[in-house]
Amino acid sequence: MDRQKVPSRHGTDRAEAERIAKPLLWLIRDRKAAVPDEQQWQRMGEALMVGDPVADDLAKWVRGEGGGKAFSQFKKILDSGNFDQKDMAPPLRAFFDAIKQPPAWVDWERLERGARASAISGQTGMRVLRDLGLMAGYQARGINQTLIMTGALERGATRRVAETTKWWLDCITPGGLNRDAEGFKTTLRVRLIHAMVRQQLLDSPDWDTSEWGLPVNQLDMQATYLAFSVSFLFGQKLMGTLISRQDSEDIMHLWRYIGWLMGVDESLLCESEQEGRIALYQNVISQATADENSRKLGRALMDEPLGRRYPNFGKIRGRWERQVHLSMTRLFVGGKGMEALGLPKLTLPWYPAVFAPLNAAWTTGHRILPGGRNRLMRRGRKAQRNQLQTLFGEDHPEITSGVQFG
Repeated sequence: MDRQKVPSRHGTDRAEAERIAKPLLWLIRDRKAAVPDEQQWQRMGEALMVGDPVADDLAKWVRGEGGGKAFSQFKKILDSGNFDQKDMAPPLRAFFDAIKQPPAWVDWERLERGARASAISGQTGMRVLRDLGLMAGYQARGINQTLIMTGALERGATRRVAETTKWWLDCITPGGLNRDAEGFKTTLRVRLIHAMVRQQLLDSPDWDTSEWGLPVNQLDMQATYLAFSVSFLFGQKLMGTLISRQDSEDIMHLWRYIGWLMGVDESLLCESEQEGRIALYQNVISQATADENSRKLGRALMDEPLGRRYPNFGKIRGRWERQVHLSMTRLFVGGKGMEALGLPKLTLPWYPAVFAPLNAAWTTGHRILPGGRNRLMRRGRKAQRNQLQTLFGEDHPEITSGVQFG
């Protein structure tokens, strides 16, 4: 690709982005490997101009000649699990041909182990995804453009968090990525929705491709995938959860497959946690940093706990959760990050300081005791389901917006 076609956002705030990403270097054994050379840097910029070709073709068909029932036809085929049906429109056939055969590297036993290991930290892991994966990610203003232009503020943070949490839980449920399971089906629905959003925004005169690249492009999709894998693991460890090396690598394998299903190019997927840390560092330093939209999104997410549907003591629990999340965010982004996100500057990381040592003792004790690891997973899964109930209340709608943890 012509170098002139690399969007202007690429590396525009590199010095500040390197400051933000610096803690990741502590976790990378070969720091020299983390610094992208000229060719790597160019490829990253080019990835901002690449979408998801097979899903993009399907999205164009759904929005155009496929007619009003096109999306329903897609869902019907997806729900049937039969991807070899006769008389499918060419874009439908191309899409399902692309995903019906998993890559040779997929190990189903490791996927199951990764799904089970994702439950060990219970609600703590969910808080990490929110406060490190989502809130900290709002510092990347390039990724935010899609959220802002598709009405993320108007739709509300509570719904976005609830929908993304449901999708995540569907994916990390053992068996959730089988062809007939909800995690598999929801992932592919979200993939098509992202492609439809991409087409919609490219048709808008307000979208500046020369500055932002394509909406939901390959580099930004990689950032989302790394938030659910590398950031998820890093944040849990900071919060005191004991995660074995095997558990970490199995969770990485799980998200490598989910990333593939989501349409992330295989060259941007990572085999190991160490490789993922390098990829995350490189991705972060390429991102344009916070702006006023970052602050709007940050403040909306800050108040999200106040809108949850707690079964009792709603106001008290809402305020408590708000302070817990702010405290964790302070640990993850630091004082400058709080200011960049429009969050209270004087917040202290009091909750991690108190909770992390207790959590470390709790998870270590269970690892030592016979059957303790399984108990952690059972209790963690129950806590995660209870949290989902709190986010949704009695209403568990089908996901219709998409997944955007920048």
